[in-house]
Amino acid sequence: MLKRLADYITFDLIGLTPGTHSGEALDFFLYDTTKIFLLLSTIIFVVAIIRSSFPPEKTKRILSHKREYVGNVLAALLGIVTPFCSCSAVPLFIGFVESGVPLGVTFSFLISSPMVNEVALIMLWGLFGWQIALIYIGTGLLVAIVAGIVIGKMKMEKHVQDYVWEMQVGNAEIVELTLRQKYEYAREYTLELLKKIWPYVVIGVGIGAFIHGYAPQDFLIKYAGRDNPFAVPLAVLIGVPLYSNAAGVIPIVHALMEKGLPIGTTLAFMMAVTALSLPEAIILKNVLKNRLLMVFFGTVAVAIIFVGYLFNAIL
Repeated sequence: MLKRLADYITFDLIGLTPGTHSGEALDFFLYDTTKIFLLLSTIIFVVAIIRSSFPPEKTKRILSHKREYVGNVLAALLGIVTPFCSCSAVPLFIGFVESGVPLGVTFSFLISSPMVNEVALIMLWGLFGWQIALIYIGTGLLVAIVAGIVIGKMKMEKHVQDYVWEMQVGNAEIVELTLRQKYEYAREYTLELLKKIWPYVVIGVGIGAFIHGYAPQDFLIKYAGRDNPFAVPLAVLIGVPLYSNAAGVIPIVHALMEKGLPIGTTLAFMMAVTALSLPEAIILKNVLKNRLLMVFFGTVAVAIIFVGYLFNAIL
């Protein structure tokens, strides 16, 4: 129904010709914008209900004093359902370290929380099918778990800023919300989040529509296709300076995949945009010393590149 509505507006009301660059770009923009906002409104509300059961203090207590490996897996899984982007997860990072959560376990959470976004998971399911959605969540969890284990094995606690260890954070009381309170929280959270991310979604869909309508397929395949052995690292390098949430970058990913870009390359690009960002680096600089900051970004980047090559090889 949404596709027919977009076709009607583009080709009947506005009068653009099917198959032309402008017609296909506008049709893509109208269809994807409507579909994504409908998905977002529904999904964010449901996710907010789930998130209301995982306040920061409860998440911190679940992870406190967990052993490595088990803790890494649990931290990565909790990162999926906790409401933190790459930047807002940093204050919680301090609380985790102070509470005795192992450094590697803490990094598994810090990576998973922005990278494995449940909103993006459902949107990918709706746009590309359940196979791509499961690939996304599986690879994101793999990166978070492996990177956290590697950083934990390196024993780099001394490279956390000294003031973090000196902080004394008490255990706040965990307040359980009633069903009505959860509903009100979810409604307010949905409206607040939509107000924040709608420009990113519109810009993302706009870029995706331009790529869909105007970008030559041969150009993309030549420079980022399977024949280019450096396509995956290139996608990661391009993605790092672009700060966006997963909802904003998915329309671009959609258009790139329609143009024939391999799945591994597009996943690497999306993960780099959502898990490695310049704003995150600036905030983390106040928590981590230079060496650990470089290890964190380098480990995650290498893991993302590996995932990109892996899925290009098997799909």
